[in-house]
Parts: sequence; C-alpha cells; structure tokens
Amino acid sequence: MGKYLVLQTDFGLGDGAVSAMYGVARTVSDQIEISDLTHEIPPYDIWVASYRLYQTVQYWPKGTVFVSVVDPGVGSTRRSIACKTNSGHYIITPDNGTLTHIQHYDGIAEIREIDEVKSRLPHSEESHTFHGRDIYAYNGARLASQEITFEALGQVTALESIETLPIEEAKVENKRLTGSIDVLDVRFGSLWTNIPLTHLQAAGITQGDLLQVTIYHQKKKVYQNLLQFARSFADVNIGEPLVYVNSLVNIGVAVNQDSFSDLYHIGTGIDWQIEMRKAKKIIFEEDV
Repeated sequence: MGKYLVLQTDFGLGDGAVSAMYGVARTVSDQIEISDLTHEIPPYDIWVASYRLYQTVQYWPKGTVFVSVVDPGVGSTRRSIACKTNSGHYIITPDNGTLTHIQHYDGIAEIREIDEVKSRLPHSEESHTFHGRDIYAYNGARLASQEITFEALGQVTALESIETLPIEEAKVENKRLTGSIDVLDVRFGSLWTNIPLTHLQAAGITQGDLLQVTIYHQKKKVYQNLLQFARSFADVNIGEPLVYVNSLVNIGVAVNQDSFSDLYHIGTGIDWQIEMRKAKKIIFEEDV
C-alpha cells in the first residue's frame, strides 16, 4: 500500500476546515503524502462527489486512500464506511451514495462499517458536526500510514446495503445515441455525458461528421442544434459548439472558448438527458 491520502470535500477553502483535516492527518503520521482531489464540490451535491471519485481514483497508484466528505447527514443515523475497490484503492466516506459511480463502473471488493464511537480522533467524542476531521481524515491517515489495516477499520457489511444513486445507462439504438449529462468540466462549462466513444463507433459516427444534438430537462426539449464531431476544440471557430471525446473517453459537448452550460442554461444529473444522431452534411455553395 502506498502512503498516499487524497481529500475531497464540499468545504471550500474559505475557512480552516480543510487545514484542520490536514493537521489531523499529519498528527497521525508525518510520513504520508496528502493531496487534494477537490474542495469545490457544490454544497451537499453527493452526485458530483461520486462522479469526481470515478473520474480520479483510477489514475492513482493501488493502495491510495481517498477521503470524500460531502455529508449533509452528518450527525444523523447515516453510516461511515470504508471501501476497498476492485482496483485496489480505498475510500472512506459517509454511506450516502458517494460510491455510486465507483460501484457501477469499477466495482467494489468489500465494504466495512466504521465504528463512529471507537474509531475517531481522541477527545472529539462531544463533536457531532465535523466527521470529516474527526472520523474520515483521522481513519484515512491511519490507513494510509499503515497504522491500521483495512480489516481493522470495522465489520464487513453487505455491498447491497450501501446507499446508491440512480444511474441510467447510455444506449445506442438504430444509430440514435441517448445518455445523461453527468457532470460539468467546471471551469470551462463543457458537458460530460455518460455516452462512451464506442457507442458513436457502433453507430458509424466518425470525427468530422455532423451530429444532431438534442438536450432534454425532465423530458422537455431545451436545446437542439447541429454540431460537428471534432477531434479538438481547434477544429471549430471560436464561439462554435462541438462534440468531442473527453479525458474519460466519453462524449462531451462544448463551445470553443465559452461555457456551453452558461450559454444554454444546461445542468447535470439524471434529470438532464442528451440524444445524438448523425445528420446530413450541409454544404454552403459560394455565389458565382
């Protein structure tokens, strides 16, 4: 197991919460390497937290410990759990759906329930609103530093007992592709869908083709246009929309040097559906 600890929260960096988590981890061991996945998850957005783990975990060495704290139910009866993935990574998180994408796409080998009374930062027993520091960062550091084994974190719990969020599979039928808009490329406003490149290939779509793209919110059409399936943003003019392959080899929709999400008021999650199909190319002839 590598001595890596990666933190994800919706805390932001405007106060000392994240620094306190770092401090607890360093107190446990000064031999671990602590990194940030992100602390800018939208407040309480478990779906996005789940997706960011799926986006990131696979690129870290086996044995890396992830702590993900987006926890609107802190202090309630929701459980604290530790997960070992099929890929050999570890995640410590509230049992509130944060493991949805990891379970669906990568697979989980084992889940253990953490005893929130016994396995916590010493002298924090009267605090019930900062489990990110007192339980998750503390146990994440213990696991990453090998002070404790995964098996010692708690009793095995049934995989089917953990909370999950609904996921709809992308489909290709009669060369029509449908899927969901899972998340944004936040800084640039591009839409990341759950449609894999293989679906476009199965529909006979290649780069340079023109696609009819339709977006629905709760089954109501909110956007439709013809977009080029481009190799890169540079293949279209500034301000033009395009379809492209994102870093997870899924299909994205963007505007070159602008925010597709902001321009067209598009959100993310299972309420947002997208449909694509190959369109005929339009050729504009010059006047002679």
